[in-house]
Order: sequence, then C-alpha cells, then structure tokens
Amino acid sequence: MSKPIVAVVGRPNVGKSTFFNKMVGSRVSIVQDTPGVTRDRIIADAEWAGKHFMLIDTGGIEPENKEIIPSQMRAQAEIAMDMADVILFMVDGRSGLTAADREVADMLRRKNKEVILVANKIDTHRMPDDFYDFYELGLGEPFAISSTNQLGLGDLLDEVVSRIPEEAFEEDEDEDIKIAIIGRPNVGKSSLVNAFLGEERVIVSEIAGTTRDSIDTPFEKDGQKYTLIDTAGIRRRSKVTDEVEKFSVIRAMAAIERCDVALMVIDAAEGLAEQDKRIVGLAHEAGKGIIVVVNKWDLVAKETNTMRDMEREIKGQLQFMSYAPVMFTSAVKGQRLLPVIDAARSVAENRAMRVGTGQLNSLIQDAVMMNPTPVDKGKRLKIYYAAQIGIKPPLFSFSVNDRELMHFSYARYLENKIREGYGFAGTSIKFVFRERSEKEQ
Repeated sequence: MSKPIVAVVGRPNVGKSTFFNKMVGSRVSIVQDTPGVTRDRIIADAEWAGKHFMLIDTGGIEPENKEIIPSQMRAQAEIAMDMADVILFMVDGRSGLTAADREVADMLRRKNKEVILVANKIDTHRMPDDFYDFYELGLGEPFAISSTNQLGLGDLLDEVVSRIPEEAFEEDEDEDIKIAIIGRPNVGKSSLVNAFLGEERVIVSEIAGTTRDSIDTPFEKDGQKYTLIDTAGIRRRSKVTDEVEKFSVIRAMAAIERCDVALMVIDAAEGLAEQDKRIVGLAHEAGKGIIVVVNKWDLVAKETNTMRDMEREIKGQLQFMSYAPVMFTSAVKGQRLLPVIDAARSVAENRAMRVGTGQLNSLIQDAVMMNPTPVDKGKRLKIYYAAQIGIKPPLFSFSVNDRELMHFSYARYLENKIREGYGFAGTSIKFVFRERSEKEQ
C-alpha cells in the first residue's frame, strides 16, 4: 500500500513552502553540486508520530487577468487536490480573509475531501481582530499556527493523521520491484508498458495508484514480482509557465517518490531534450534507480556505430548521472524489451547493496594513497573513517577533519573509486561528511 498524500494549497505568500520545508527538513541533504538539476522539491516524505505520508507543496494560486483563478491554473491546482487524502488549506492569519481565499474555498467545498483550514503566521496566543472572519469559509475552525516559529504544528499534525484511516499507514510488505515509466508526452511510455505486459502475459490485476491518474500493474518474471507505474507525460517548459510546469510534474514526482527504479523514456528520433534532463534530474535527486530507455529505435536510420554514438551523446549530456545504463528498445516492434526488465531488477539489487566497513575503509585508504586529499590554505583534508549507513540509495558517511576541505571534485573521485570496487550500476550514491577532531580518534 502506498503512502497517503497530504496537499498544502492556498494563495501565494501564506507560508506554504515554509511549512513544507519545516516538515521535510530532516531529509538527508546531499553534499553534491549538480548543475542543471532542480533543487525545487515540491513533493517529499514527511512523518509525524511514527506515521509516514507524502506532502505536496502546490505553490500559490493567484488572481490573474481580472479573474480570481485562471482556468488553466485552476485545472493544475485541482490535480493536487484530487490526489490528496487530506488537504491543508492555508491562509494568512495576519492579513485576514481575501477574495482569493474565498475562491479557493469554493473549489475545496466541491471536493469530497478531508479539508483542514490552517491560519498561518499567528505568532502569539492573541488572535488578530479579523481572525474569526475565516469562519465565513464554512470549513470549520481554523488551526492557528506559525510555520516560521513552529507554533501549533503539533496539534495540526495530530489532526492530519487522525483524518487518515489507520490502514492507509500500513507498510507495504510486498517484495515487488516498483518501476515508474517517466518522460515527456508521446515518447511511447504507455506503449512500452503494454509491450512489457504483452510479452509476459502474466498480469495479476490493475490497481489504482496513489497518484489517482496512473495505473499500477503488477506482473511477474522469473519468480520476481514487479509493479509498473505508468505516468502522464511531463510537458516541455517552453509550452507552459513556470508555475503551471510546477504543477504538471506533480503526478510524475509522486510516481518517482514511490518507485524503486525509474525508466526514463526518450524518443530515439528526437534525442535528449532539456525537459528530459529536468525529468530524470527529479529521479536522481530522489535517489532512485535510473535506466535511460531510448524508445522507437526502429525508426532511426542505422549506420555502423549509431547506437554507440547516441549512447555516448546521452551520457555526455547526463554527466551528473553517468551511472545510469542506456538501453535501446522499440515498443511497437517488441524489440529488446526483456533485457530492460532484467536490468531494472539488477539496478534495484544494486540500490539495496551493502558494503562491509572494513572493505570500504581499505578501498578509501588505497584511493587516498593514489590521489592524496586536497589542501587549502595549508590545511589538508583528513578522512578518518567511512561507513555505509543506509541503502535505497546507498548512503556513505565520512568522518573528516573539516567538511569545507571536501571539494566536489574529490568527492566525485571517491564515488568513482567506490563504483570501480563495487559497481552500483544504475543507482546514485549519496555522501554525508561529518567533522571529527583528531583528539576524538
């Protein structure tokens, strides 16, 4: 069973993103500077009282062109609302009720959803004079909070988890590998799903996914269970505004968050587009397994080294995730499909791999001997100890004398050495660096 979804909606500048960041701020921050990869996470795991759910920050709904909510923006905002199990309708408790608040409330009343009215920016126990105007919205008593000062968050979160059925929090004990099919529209994602399933002919059932608009389809191959998650295409940035684009990726991001391996599908005839880089960057940021699938390969005119040259070009444009294998398929012709599923299984296993501490430290010592640690202003980086502290994705902790001395280029060097020693094909590797004085050794 997938995690329940909580969406935060409201007009701009009411503090939605501040609330979101407070809730997900405990996530491990990756010490890595990856050019061209978005850092704008608008959907992430959150937890309260031992119960885990997915939190969506929907961005601001604002008036435009003399309309309270433009039709296009309304449609995109409703995506998040339709996905959610509980909706937090956030308003600005200091500035009082606005026309935009009323319009959003009208949208919410038409949804058959659990809605909690949240008055943010209330920094004292004394309510502003116009606080009680929010009762006019007909959405019950507002929860007064301050995201910035973290006041009232506990009571609000208690209410959130109480509105979600207990069975929704039950852990998924299935050992299936969840594969999300992601990419721009018209690259053949659904055709690829149908081709996978048609080849195997062992479909168990079709189950509505957490994203509400996707279909999770379980199947089995060689005794291994899988679930394919088909997603709506993510539109090119040039065709939509930045804010609408933010909404259009929600569905795919939700699928990415709950998958083990993402198949990034691109059109062989079009090659890798900027939007492809953005989409696959979301999976990279989330630490998922990744396979780049070049579909419609049957439509490309071939020469001696056509496949090799395209693979080299793709890897050159995706240097921040050179670990991802590139595979070539034709969903229509049924070509090279089974190797993709086998590769997904291998990537999922690599993502769950553990390296022994003794072996790891021996490898790091050899790496330092071959390429000494950097020196800055007469001070040399010292690596005292390394250990793998997590999986899915593999997470390595390094005890060092000074985090600032761990340059990006040297961290990349260590990553390459770990990959040379243990593989980890198809999965990102995450590092955290913790300062430790020499006296503590």
